Amino acid sequence: MSPISSSDRIFEVETRQALGKLKPYSPGKPIWEVQEELGIERVIKLASNENPLGASPKALEAVQRFLPELHRYPDAQAVHLRKAIAERTALAPEQLIVTNGGDELLTLISETFLEAGDEIVAPSPTFSEYEFGATLMGAVTVPVPFADGFRFDVDAILSAVTERTKLVCICSPNNPTGVYLPQDELRRLLDALPKRVLVLYDAAYSHYVTAEDYSNGLEFVRKGYPVIVLQTFSKIFGLAGIRVGFGAAPEDIIRSILQVKEPFNVNALAQVAAAAAIADEDHIKASCEMNSQGRAQLYEGLRKLGYGWTESMSNFVLVHLGPDAARIGDGLLHRGIIVRSGAAWGLHEYVRVSIGTAEENGLFLEALSELR
Repeated sequence: MSPISSSDRIFEVETRQALGKLKPYSPGKPIWEVQEELGIERVIKLASNENPLGASPKALEAVQRFLPELHRYPDAQAVHLRKAIAERTALAPEQLIVTNGGDELLTLISETFLEAGDEIVAPSPTFSEYEFGATLMGAVTVPVPFADGFRFDVDAILSAVTERTKLVCICSPNNPTGVYLPQDELRRLLDALPKRVLVLYDAAYSHYVTAEDYSNGLEFVRKGYPVIVLQTFSKIFGLAGIRVGFGAAPEDIIRSILQVKEPFNVNALAQVAAAAAIADEDHIKASCEMNSQGRAQLYEGLRKLGYGWTESMSNFVLVHLGPDAARIGDGLLHRGIIVRSGAAWGLHEYVRVSIGTAEENGLFLEALSELR
């Protein structure tokens, strides 16, 4: 029997209209794909802001110990992990929700609070998943351009708020620029916003920040502000492959989000790994030190090559390559070095470069020199 072609189908099932407006997330190319496409054995991935040190050793040990229990369903409430997070953040377990990476939390927030016709306000350019969740629910995203140097403009953000605004999204440090919102400015924003507006404060990269006037937002959760802080185990803890993150907010906000959460959203291995990783101080310290050294290495190398960059408080650097950015990015790829094009954010003269090991950073700078 021959297969049925699309023209032979007899159904006419329509999708939701919102799907026609969605802009699917475009992840960086995986290593294996570049190896197969270009026939390159050694590939260095500097596109997805992963931890070059790898996963927390304590997390790996916890996963190994738990393997015999894989026939059991995971804890639907993530009790032990929430307790471990609560101890590290000085919050109550009831102020926490554990999710399948930060992305699921963003979807849950949209499903909980947004309806058709609502608005969200977000600085631009920033992480695209805020707009994705809003569009999925029929809400409208209002972008607010950054000030010069990609600085947050709190006054512009406040001016963009209307009666329809339900959510203000702040990514600090911001992806893809690496800039952060100073603590005083965050407080000013929270105090000035109507209390009916929820602030999503995405602090996924907070562990890498060295600025003294930075806040990871948790202090404002403790004070009862209408804010939900997003954190992830994908970055400094090195657990991107098993997808686990969490949100912290006042209890009533968490209770509302729990109403739309699936019961077994975070797998058992992710839960035990995260509980071990958050207590692995040696791994956290080593990751921060490698990142600070690598950031300085990239700055120095880029300065010598004559390229500009945006000072970053994260584990990546936004590099200004100029009109030849697309050509240089393709040249890097053919040399086995994957970086992230800024085109997805409308930054056509930029690439975002994750900070790797000293060797990986050096090879990137060497290839960049050859492609000038």
